[in-house]
Amino acid sequence: MCSYWIVLAFCCLGQLCADQSLKPQLAAPQLATNNPTLTTVSLEKPFCVFDSSLHPNKSYVIYLYAMKELASVISSLVTDNSSKPLDSTFQQTSGGQLGPYKAAVFNVPSCASPPNLADIGDVNKVSDVLKQYLFRVGDDGTCLYDPNFLDVCNPPLAPDTTYRFKYVLVDSTKGIMKDQSFWSDPIKTRKIKLPLKIDTWPGRRSGGMIVITSILSVLIFLLLVGLLAAVSSAVMKSEDSSAETRHMSQTSQQSELRPPLSSE
Repeated sequence: MCSYWIVLAFCCLGQLCADQSLKPQLAAPQLATNNPTLTTVSLEKPFCVFDSSLHPNKSYVIYLYAMKELASVISSLVTDNSSKPLDSTFQQTSGGQLGPYKAAVFNVPSCASPPNLADIGDVNKVSDVLKQYLFRVGDDGTCLYDPNFLDVCNPPLAPDTTYRFKYVLVDSTKGIMKDQSFWSDPIKTRKIKLPLKIDTWPGRRSGGMIVITSILSVLIFLLLVGLLAAVSSAVMKSEDSSAETRHMSQTSQQSELRPPLSSE
C-alpha cells in the first residue's frame, strides 16, 4: 500500500513538472535582468516542447499569443472552428483586454542545437545567444503608429498589469494549429514609482534625509576650511614671531661685539 502511494506521488510530480515545461516561462535572470520591466516581458522560447508534433518534410512556425489576465476564459481560445490560428491584433483586442492577440511569429527553436549559454560571456556572441534563447514581448514601440507596418505588431505592454502567454505550433503549409502549450502563469509588469518614492540611495534614505545630509556635509566642509585657515594663520604668526625674535637677538649680539667709540 505504501509503495502504491509512493508511485502515485512520483507520477503526480512528473505530471506537474511536465505541465510546467509546457508553459511559457520567464527567461533566466542571468540572461534577462530586470524582467519583467514596466512594458516588456522576456520569455524563454519553447525548446523541445513541440518535438513530438513535428513531422519530416513539413514546415512549422511558432505563434506567441498574449492576453491580460482579466480576459474571460471563453475568449482565451486562439483558434477558430477549423483549427486555424487567430490573427487578432493588439488593437482589435484592446491590448489583450478582450482576448488573446498574436504578438509574434518565429521559427521553431532547434532542440538538437540549443544556444550555448556559456557564450553569454563573449561580447561578440551575446546578442545572437539572446535572440536564440528568448523573446521579448512588448519590444516594438513604433508598430502601432507606422501606417506602412505590415508585420505582426508587438507593442509595449501596460505597466502594473498581469498577462498570460501561450505558444502555438502552426503548420505553415496548411495554416492550421498542430499543437499548443498551456497558458503561462500570471506575469505582472512592474509598477511606475512616484518620484518621491524612488529609492535614490543604497541605504534607502528619504528625500528629507538626503537634504539634511547635504547640509551637514557643507557645514563640515566649511568647518574644516575654517580650521585649516586658523591653523595656517597661527603657524604664520609663529613664524613671524620667531623671525622677529631672531632679528632682535642678532641686533643685540652685534651691539655687544661693537667696540665703544673714543671720546677724543
